[in-house]
Amino acid sequence: MKPLLRLTCVFIAAVLLQPASAQVLFKSTMPDGSIVYGDKPAPDAVKVEETRPDVSKQGIGGTTPREKDVLREMEKARAQREAGQDKVQAAEQALRNAEAARAAGKEPLEGERIGTAGGASRLSEAYDERQRRLDEAVVKARSELEAARAGR
Repeated sequence: MKPLLRLTCVFIAAVLLQPASAQVLFKSTMPDGSIVYGDKPAPDAVKVEETRPDVSKQGIGGTTPREKDVLREMEKARAQREAGQDKVQAAEQALRNAEAARAAGKEPLEGERIGTAGGASRLSEAYDERQRRLDEAVVKARSELEAARAGR
């Protein structure tokens, strides 16, 4: 019984591990312009293209050069879209950072107050200059975000 069982297992494994044979695929263009795919050419087809998928290395494929070009263009467009989205996200983060820095910079730093006449002091030009730079950074970040959203 054991030899028969072993032989049966070997036979089943051999059948299941057979490489898939490539089937011929026909692309038939009909007189009205529609396309019909099948294992036989359509009888009234104006044009018939025969493809045999290459299953040797990459599995079932069978793409034509035109299909490869279309795929390449689609991948290029997707990469450009994603790069644009990344640019917008980076610009949004830069704007948030600039606004947070401006909000945190409202308090005067050490050395940005002048005098204590009568117990009061006033802010120095250094404080005003720092506030101006923080405001400019926010304006610049907003314009860069607008440019990124516009695709520039």
